[in-house]
Amino acid sequence: MLDLFLSAFITLFVVIDPPGCAPIYAGLTHGASPAQQRSMAIRATLIAGLILVVFALFGEDLLGALHIELDSFRLAGGLMLFLIALDMVFERRTQRREQRAEKVIAEHEGPEVEDVSVFPMAMPMLAGPGAIASVMLLESTAQGLEGTLTVLAALAAVLVLTLLALIAASPLMKLFGARVEAVITRLLGVLLAALAAQYVIDGLKGSFGV
Repeated sequence: MLDLFLSAFITLFVVIDPPGCAPIYAGLTHGASPAQQRSMAIRATLIAGLILVVFALFGEDLLGALHIELDSFRLAGGLMLFLIALDMVFERRTQRREQRAEKVIAEHEGPEVEDVSVFPMAMPMLAGPGAIASVMLLESTAQGLEGTLTVLAALAAVLVLTLLALIAASPLMKLFGARVEAVITRLLGVLLAALAAQYVIDGLKGSFGV
């Protein structure tokens, strides 16, 4: 179970990417009071967690209803995660997040700070397609109730770290700066690429009975 927990934790941490979300959140909540920032961070994390838990528990049934083989989903999920990894290595993912954040800020009118907890923080930044695919793939490898609880425990641990990163977003940005964030993002991207390749290999093995 420890191997499953570590695999799930690393995968979800890389895909959800708390270090990458923190600076975006800091930009989105610029001008908000510390209390407002904490409130939105808690809301965003809880909503994202709820979405991911639903897909973890019922995603496989949804695939069955759509007549999609699990190995096919492994292949598709692995390829999608690999594309995310490429974006992280070449910083295209960060650029898109910043553009999305700038769009939200540009569309905001009025003196009050806009609530960004649901969009874009909870969905699609935290509980995006990559995170949904990852949690479903991890759940498919879990065996029995103990395996399911292990994956959910890993998800909970990542979400707690994400919440802490969002709450400390502004101080962290001042402390580390953009260069350290870029290095961390690239390293996580390389790790995610390896994990994505493993998903594809497992899907191919299952599909062709290797």
